[in-house]
Amino acid sequence: MTARYWLMKSEPGEFGIHDFTTAPKKTTSWFGVRNYQARNFMRDDMKLGDQAFFYHSSCEVPGIAGIVEVAQLAYPDETQFDAQSEYFDPKSTRDKPRWFTVDVQLVKKTRLLPLSELRAQPKLATMQLLQRGNRLSITPVQPTEWKFILSLL
Repeated sequence: MTARYWLMKSEPGEFGIHDFTTAPKKTTSWFGVRNYQARNFMRDDMKLGDQAFFYHSSCEVPGIAGIVEVAQLAYPDETQFDAQSEYFDPKSTRDKPRWFTVDVQLVKKTRLLPLSELRAQPKLATMQLLQRGNRLSITPVQPTEWKFILSLL
């Protein structure tokens, strides 16, 4: 099966590109996703070796800050079971978890490619990230978009 490409958003104040450099094996669990469509991407579509642009969101200069790779397939997100966690879900049980996570590993830090520069590229006009109202923390990236963005980095 052919690898797929993704864009995964994180607020740098929560977990930024620099946090990968100190994480064990430069890997982290992508926990805390509480949107069903984003969850389904992780649970049903992400495969080992898929790559993603790591995107800084909700910050002064949002944009792509690096490339990560899926290092572990989807498994239940432990934060849903922790009553002390901001991601706790009382309707979730270990027998029927609602929320999943994948582990992603840093491939490389890139220059920050700002959202404004992405928006200025006609070749990216249909990219899901750039569509009006898009708020998903995980979105698919088309192979042609992936290749073009790599040429900008």
